[in-house]
Amino acid sequence: VQLQASGGGLAQAGGSVRLSCAASGRSSRIYAMGWFRQAPGKERESVAAIDWTGDNTYYADIVKGRFTISRDNAKNTVYLQMNSLKPEDTAVYYCAARRDYGLAYRIYEYDYWGQGTLVTVSS
Repeated sequence: VQLQASGGGLAQAGGSVRLSCAASGRSSRIYAMGWFRQAPGKERESVAAIDWTGDNTYYADIVKGRFTISRDNAKNTVYLQMNSLKPEDTAVYYCAARRDYGLAYRIYEYDYWGQGTLVTVSS
């Protein structure tokens, strides 16, 4: 399974960015998915997660009300819509997938990782 994240770039504070993550290969083996991020000098942290059906989602407190995770199973793609961006949202964003239907937000619960896409938010 390969995960390809895209959509990162430079945004201004208060602006929006939409990330996409497309799964390929044996994508039938992946179910729940999530987004993580890692800022310079910091540990990787969970941002949002979504289960296989898309009916259940998880958001870290720091992004609740600003970010929205969604998925299109027909396209094997998960999205992260990021609104009201802040400079502290600057990080490399990683998508991840797991061989399980249920929601998860811990790093060790994921089986596959994308290469990451950089989002930079200027003040």
